[in-house]
Amino acid sequence: MSDTAIAPALTLTRNQRKKSLLRRALGAKRTVVGLALSILVLAIAFLGPYVAPHSPTEFIAPPFSPAGGGAPFGTDNLGRDVLSRFLAGGQALIILAIIATVLGVGLGMVVGVLAAYSRGWLDEVLMRAGDVALAFPQIVLALLFLSISGPQLWLLVLMVGIGHLPQVARVVRGAALSIVERDFVKAAESVGIRRWRILAGEILPNISSILAVEFGLRLTYSIGLVAGLSFLGLGLQPPAADWGLMINENRIALTVSPWSVVLPVLAIAVLTVGTNLVTDGLARAAIGADEGIQA
Repeated sequence: MSDTAIAPALTLTRNQRKKSLLRRALGAKRTVVGLALSILVLAIAFLGPYVAPHSPTEFIAPPFSPAGGGAPFGTDNLGRDVLSRFLAGGQALIILAIIATVLGVGLGMVVGVLAAYSRGWLDEVLMRAGDVALAFPQIVLALLFLSISGPQLWLLVLMVGIGHLPQVARVVRGAALSIVERDFVKAAESVGIRRWRILAGEILPNISSILAVEFGLRLTYSIGLVAGLSFLGLGLQPPAADWGLMINENRIALTVSPWSVVLPVLAIAVLTVGTNLVTDGLARAAIGADEGIQA
C-alpha cells in the first residue's frame, strides 16, 4: 500500500497544504514587507562586492576622513573606504548564519522526530541531554570553544548550529507527538513500511510549517550571534571586510566617523527585522492552515 493510499481523506494533500501556507503567508503585509527588507539586505551583501568603488583593503585617505571625493561615507580607522568595506562585508556573515541555521535546524529536526516517534528510553535520553545543553547560554558555549581553539570559521558555524539543536529538537518533538498518533502513521506501520520512510514520508511533511517557522527564527538568532562573535574578534579576521568586525574596529570614533558603524548596524538590524516579519507571517499562516484542516 502506498503512502498516498493511507493518508486520510479529510486532510489536505501535502502540495495543497504547502500552497495554502504560502498563499496565506504572502497575503499578509508583514510577510511582504519582511521579504522586501530581507531581499534588500541580501542584494547589498551579494551584489555589493561587484559594485564597490574600491577594494575593501585599499588605503585611500587618512583614517577617519570625512565624507567626500572617492569616499562618500568617509574612511575607517585605517583609511579604507567605508562604503566599499560595507558592500563587501555582509556576504560572509549571511553565509555563515545560513549554514549554521541549516545545521542546527537539520540536527534538531532529526533528534526531535526520533524522540517523538521512538518515545520510551530514547526519548528520555535525548530530551534530558537537551535540558542539560539548554542550561548553558548559547553564546557562552561559543565563546568557550572559540577562545580555546582560536578564531575558526568552521568551529563558529558548528557552535552556533549546535546551540540551536536542543531548542529546535524540543519544538519539533512537541509538534511530531500529535502526528505519530494519527491513523495514517498507524496504518503505515501495520503494513510494514520501514521506519525511515514513515519518518520522512509521513511525519516530516506534516510538520513542515513548524520547521519553516523554526528556520526563520533560528536564522534571526544566527545572524545576531555570528555578528556578535565577529564583533568580539572571533569571526573573520582583519583585514577581511565584515560587518561585525567593522563595528568593533570603528566604535572608538563613532562621533567622528559614524557611518563606519551606522551602516553595518543598520544592515544587521534591517535584516533581523525582515526575517522576523517573514517568520511571524509564516507562523500566522501555519496556525490558520491548521485551523482550516481541523475545521
